[in-house]
Amino acid sequence: MYLVKGGLFLKQKNVFIKLFVIVAIIVVLCEAIGQTEIKIGGAAIVFFPMLYAVILGILITPDLLGKKLSFLKKLINEKEINLAGEVVGIALIILGIKYGTLVGPNIDKIIQAGPAFLAQELGHILSPLIALPLALLLGLKREAIGATSSISREPSLGVITEKYGINSPEGSGVLGTYLVGTVLGTIYFSILGSVSIYSGLHPYALGMATGVGSGSMMTAAASSLAAVVPPEMAETVVAYGATSNMLSGITGINFLIFIALPFANWYYKILEPKFSKK
Repeated sequence: MYLVKGGLFLKQKNVFIKLFVIVAIIVVLCEAIGQTEIKIGGAAIVFFPMLYAVILGILITPDLLGKKLSFLKKLINEKEINLAGEVVGIALIILGIKYGTLVGPNIDKIIQAGPAFLAQELGHILSPLIALPLALLLGLKREAIGATSSISREPSLGVITEKYGINSPEGSGVLGTYLVGTVLGTIYFSILGSVSIYSGLHPYALGMATGVGSGSMMTAAASSLAAVVPPEMAETVVAYGATSNMLSGITGINFLIFIALPFANWYYKILEPKFSKK
């Protein structure tokens, strides 16, 4: 509604259309490439279209190829970059609604999943507890709250953007971690899914562990894990991963809003003065 009624669209109509066309071209190219898989020994590395899209988006910005290829400056400049940040916030609202619609139809699965699935959500508190001090040690300030209060996937990006704004220090922190997770996370999870079978843990437990709240990471880990387990277990492993990932998305966003984010802010107020003195 805001896009149409005198908001972003009418104020920056030409910029919006140009941005939409560029994004559409990137999407078509990346979907045409599709999902690719590289096997290295017993491990399988899975690359998703999202990864290609992020890399292409980074490359065509003025700060990278735009410095050498002058025609890119006419396509992408500060206006398009700033508008893209606003559009991301609007798109994440739609994604949040989608996550909300998953609760009702899948309530039976959530109940049947039992305490094992719900217990894994306690792991969300470990992110700020361990990562926030490390972020402060590396020199981050308020960026550390956005970067470490969650695993920084789409729901987390939406929460931080809504509360602080995408251009805030917290927004920069969550967006930076999101991009690193997109580029490196799927590769890491693909390898981890294959080699985790040697840990001695039950394949179903490993399948459950792949659902961290990221569709791309879960798919990468569960697919590579399913490739190395006995064939009769493969389908169940993927199902456990999908159910776990759904729960992480639904409960994780509430855990972030009511527990992890307030804890990260409180934790930051305690630790930041001590790190500033050093």
